[in-house]
Amino acid sequence: MLSCLLLGCGTSADEISFDYTVSHYGALKNFMHENDLSAKVDLSKFKDHEHLYGLGALENLKGEILIWDGKAYMSFTENNTVKIDTSFNHKAGLFVYVEISTWKSFAIPEDVKDYHSLELFVAETAENHGIDVKTPFPFLLDGIFKTVDWHVINWPEGDSLHTHEKHKTSGPHDVLENASADVLGFYSDQHHAIFTHHSTNMHLHFKTKQDDLAGHVDDIRLDQASLLLPVIE
Repeated sequence: MLSCLLLGCGTSADEISFDYTVSHYGALKNFMHENDLSAKVDLSKFKDHEHLYGLGALENLKGEILIWDGKAYMSFTENNTVKIDTSFNHKAGLFVYVEISTWKSFAIPEDVKDYHSLELFVAETAENHGIDVKTPFPFLLDGIFKTVDWHVINWPEGDSLHTHEKHKTSGPHDVLENASADVLGFYSDQHHAIFTHHSTNMHLHFKTKQDDLAGHVDDIRLDQASLLLPVIE
């Protein structure tokens, strides 16, 4: 049940409560319409949160954030290659997060193969599981993916003209094939231009099982994967 919605961004988190709390700092529209790339939260405050899951963008759009079960995977560009820092010594221009210790796994049917069918399946399965899909909720994907289109943003200093395509191509970007990966997603049909783009209800970040690459997911095709949703008590 929706218990609170604190409007506005900045130095305090917006919180939406169900049996867990999805919170966020910053908003995509700050980047796209206001060219506000400034830090909204110091991630070091989260370093001792054991079951934290979060994603977002580093300040100044100089990298991607993924926190998986309390472990940090900050991806950024160095010498034209992607580097990963596992410390929390970073600040975020956008950060969406939740703390969950227990998840329930659901098999993904064979006919769910692309981004669109995945989005529909996530919403339908969550609703059948007892989640109020009109409030934001997290989910995980675990398995093998035919392709993962990804990028790690590296926004040029002084560029004030933002487009989704430029965000995707400003830094390293590629397509993984037959990738064994972990994916963190947040679903909401109420937060377009906040933490989802206007064309989708999902925001996804990934890391490989070897922990050697992490970033933002632009598109995805599934092979053999499972969906994990929060256990509802």
